[in-house]
Amino acid sequence: MNSLTNTTAGVSMPARPMTKEERKVIFASSLGTVFEWYDFYLYGSLAAIIASHFFAGVNDTTAFIFALMAFAAGFAVRPFGALVFGRLGDMIGRKYTFLITILIMGLSTAIVGLLPSYATIGISAPIILIILRLLQGLALGGEYGGAATYVAEHAPHGKRGLYTSFIQTTATMGLFLSLLVIWTCRNSLGTDAFKEWGWRIPFLISLVMLAVSVYIRMQLNESPAFKKMKEEGKHSKAPLTESFLRWPNLRVVLLSLFGGTAGQAVVWYTGQFYALFFLTKTLGVEADRADLLIAISLAIATPGFILFGALSDKIGRKKIIMAGCFIAAISYFPIFKALTHYANPALEAAVANAPVKVIADPAKCTFQFDPIGKASFKQSCDIIKSTLAKKGIPYSNAAAPAGTVASVSIGNIVLSSFEGEALAKDAFKRQADVFNKSLGEALKGAGYPAKSDLSQMNTPMVIVLLTILVLLVTMVYGPIAAWLVELFPTKIRYTSMSLPYHIGNGWFGGFLPTVAFAMVAATGDIYYGLWYPIGFAIMTFVVGTLFAPETKDRDIYAND
Repeated sequence: MNSLTNTTAGVSMPARPMTKEERKVIFASSLGTVFEWYDFYLYGSLAAIIASHFFAGVNDTTAFIFALMAFAAGFAVRPFGALVFGRLGDMIGRKYTFLITILIMGLSTAIVGLLPSYATIGISAPIILIILRLLQGLALGGEYGGAATYVAEHAPHGKRGLYTSFIQTTATMGLFLSLLVIWTCRNSLGTDAFKEWGWRIPFLISLVMLAVSVYIRMQLNESPAFKKMKEEGKHSKAPLTESFLRWPNLRVVLLSLFGGTAGQAVVWYTGQFYALFFLTKTLGVEADRADLLIAISLAIATPGFILFGALSDKIGRKKIIMAGCFIAAISYFPIFKALTHYANPALEAAVANAPVKVIADPAKCTFQFDPIGKASFKQSCDIIKSTLAKKGIPYSNAAAPAGTVASVSIGNIVLSSFEGEALAKDAFKRQADVFNKSLGEALKGAGYPAKSDLSQMNTPMVIVLLTILVLLVTMVYGPIAAWLVELFPTKIRYTSMSLPYHIGNGWFGGFLPTVAFAMVAATGDIYYGLWYPIGFAIMTFVVGTLFAPETKDRDIYAND
């Protein structure tokens, strides 16, 4: 098919400008998806405050279980939502399915804002919160595939990359909006009032966005590709079976995951979430300042989604996505090292003048994978490494004889850790406090800053670097919705594209901050965690370059 034609109901037509109906489709789908991402990010951004209201009154074991379930709901459950709602979308239609997802997400979020705390209703509070989080994760798993499929199936041939790129801006805009609302509420109410009750306001605001989104979506018609397929009686009666139990399509699903969404996901999370984590946890930039820096970079770079989506209509989806993965893989180390140089030069100087070394029995050092922040590391080596990692202090490792209590050297000062496994909880806390105080004083004396000094920060350069990271996000993410839609036939498109997208973004991307932190804690190298996204970006570049097809000229009305 010529790339300058539009295929509607099997009829070839000249390319044309965007119609009023198509603008409404894009606006409604994008607005709803912004709203869903806004809801999803609120919980992550306010997790510590929410935990203090809902998990504080339970015992440690129960709190651990609840926190694990909340974490799982946020990321692990998304692929299951893709299966549930993808199946519905391929059987009953795109429009009604993502109406359902937005209602579930919106109502679940609003209820969080109204939910009484543990102090008011006891154990029911965390149980209800977990149920709401599960519903949010399931709804988000169904929203993206529906919105992307719906927009792509309305788009003229030759403009699917452009049209779907508006959907691709929504995750970033949702993050931007959530940060902006939280920042406004916190600064308007004051920190104490915000922690006490003001955190509920961002959740309640979502009711307004829900009403607007549902109203607009109710005015839309079903996707023309789905209507055509339904009229011809070619819709799938078993989309899960056809998508994942028949090798020709399963092969494409696996290829889209390992040759597309896995790399896209880690680049996306690195450019936004891990960059924010690195600024606050490693470089000690105050949270409000870091949020503002990220928000500015998002505002500058967000048009890149539209640019690369439109460009993919001209030169192809694959070239841009693969280029984004490759550039990310070779540039992450210099970019993050430059962030240290410009955001916290005192830390860079301290590392050069008074290097830190952990001397420990390697057999007594644990890989500190702690996805929900509830694990307790009580061996002498782990006590040192977890403390240094949380302070963002780089260190090297040296082996000590078996059975030796671990110690840490800071320049010429040496401090011994302690073994805490046999200590009672209170005794462990007292000894840990003493050790942390001694370690903090030694680090301060060696010139290690407790936090980034804003007077020394080169803010314009930090913004430039963060903007580059977000531009890499736009390269891999801008064209990928069109690519995923075009990979699969209409009758199983919603189901087939949703699962690899949410496995890639929910699992490969969602676990990135946790795994990267554990890698940093294990090695002492504050940049070592970057090997996680770099590894998956390289994998996607190789698999995608060698095996992924270019899809921009495909007829998405074909149902074979």
